[in-house]
Amino acid sequence: MMDDQKIAHFKEVMGNYPTGVTVITTTAPDGTPVGMTVNSFASVSLDPTLILWSIDKRVSLYDIFTNAKKFAVHVLAGDQGELCALFASRGIDRFENCEWEMSADGVPIIEGATGVLHCDTHSTIGGGDHRIIIGEVKEIDNHRKDPLLYHRRKFDAIPDSFHE
Repeated sequence: MMDDQKIAHFKEVMGNYPTGVTVITTTAPDGTPVGMTVNSFASVSLDPTLILWSIDKRVSLYDIFTNAKKFAVHVLAGDQGELCALFASRGIDRFENCEWEMSADGVPIIEGATGVLHCDTHSTIGGGDHRIIIGEVKEIDNHRKDPLLYHRRKFDAIPDSFHE
């Protein structure tokens, strides 16, 4: 187990590593749409096309996501900072406060993302206090927008100077 100082240093180093931001969605067994903000997301394989993300075992949606057969990964666009905060919030109906529709395969799809990966759950693997969920990408929506980034505990769009 890590001591408090090691945890603080780990968080600082990882927070200084810029990442994209996603919202992962699925449907609960009762048909309710659920989703959460996630930045622990990466590609795994091209053939088959696999991605991974991880979920904290203490999250209230843990059982729903680890048992889901399908889910969608929304790579957030630079103008979706409010959506990022919405899906990181607790105690509110997240889907009541955003534009979305149910896909043909029964997964909620949020509008405006730079890209959406429609996935079947391939496998899950234990990873300390998290569970790693591997998804096989079945369909891709690519809207080619600049992404939202997470860096030093802040969310922001790519600065215009990056494009020069």
